[in-house]
Amino acid sequence: MTPPRLDIDLAAIAHNSRLLVDRLALKGIRVTGICKAALGSSGVAAAMVQGGVTGLGDSRVENLGRLRTAGVAVPLTLIRSPMLSQVDLVVRDAEVSLNTEAAVLDALSAAAVRTGVTHSVVLMVELGDLREGVAAVDVVDLARTMGKRPGLLLTGLGTNLACQCGVVPDQRKMDELSRLAGEVEAACGVVLSVVSGGNSANLDWAMSTGDVGRVDELRLGESILLGTEPLHRRVIDGLRTDAFTLVAEVIEAKLKPAQPWGDIAQAAFGDQPPREGAGTVRQAILAVGRQDVDPDGITPPPGIVALGMSSDHLVVDVGDHDVSVGDELAFQLDYSALVRAMTSPFIAKVERS
Repeated sequence: MTPPRLDIDLAAIAHNSRLLVDRLALKGIRVTGICKAALGSSGVAAAMVQGGVTGLGDSRVENLGRLRTAGVAVPLTLIRSPMLSQVDLVVRDAEVSLNTEAAVLDALSAAAVRTGVTHSVVLMVELGDLREGVAAVDVVDLARTMGKRPGLLLTGLGTNLACQCGVVPDQRKMDELSRLAGEVEAACGVVLSVVSGGNSANLDWAMSTGDVGRVDELRLGESILLGTEPLHRRVIDGLRTDAFTLVAEVIEAKLKPAQPWGDIAQAAFGDQPPREGAGTVRQAILAVGRQDVDPDGITPPPGIVALGMSSDHLVVDVGDHDVSVGDELAFQLDYSALVRAMTSPFIAKVERS
């Protein structure tokens, strides 16, 4: 397969899934694998299932539809509050959705009745990160109304931290979620089967706490796909970081001055940091750009330094590497770069078991 491409190692994804599933099982926590960065890839989904996840989640109902068409056998969860315009798709392609708005719940109820299904709902609680969530003081009242919505079944509470403002999921936050789960059960006469504590940012808390409380599920994406935790981007012990590799082709290789010359204004994407060094550098251009990947999220091979990226060109200093036109260079990706690369139609995706 010609570059640019993403080489995807499904065995690495299955390995990471299995280690995290087994470690969290000792705490009584199951894993929903979040494959939104994989754009509905049935191969990535199957690798997560092979690794033991009990369900899969995605923020785009279109991706869930791809997984449903591919015959994925585990429950599917829409992890973004449904759009009113997509409620029929949601109840068709997802067993569960995360919700915060009464108007959306009303529309989901009507869609479920129209299609003759029962759709499960997890109410999301705002615990400080200021993204989605019902205020803690209002969640019991909203939960009480669920019995008036035919076709819907209240199955859980959840929260999300560290995505918008970087708020750390700690013992105090998780204790509050557990307390609210108990209040909802007492007020509504139900037993919640899901108390979803959050995402990969919860791993430090989950593995170090002596009391997980009512939290019985985590929604893990970055940790499975990249082997890192989101709070500090540290590699998780025992996990592989090579599941995704971006491969790009060299289209120019020349000796060039280290510094530009002439009057300097803004570059294509605004002000650029000044180049370092003097004399000449062995510069190469690769056929990949900001249309395809986040330039701040790629790590070049040792001894190679990224000098800049425009829409369609990545310029690097290859140092002592012997690089010629037509050669391929491989880059590691962080989560931001992975999401953009998976979305780019110009990057081929090659899955290997």
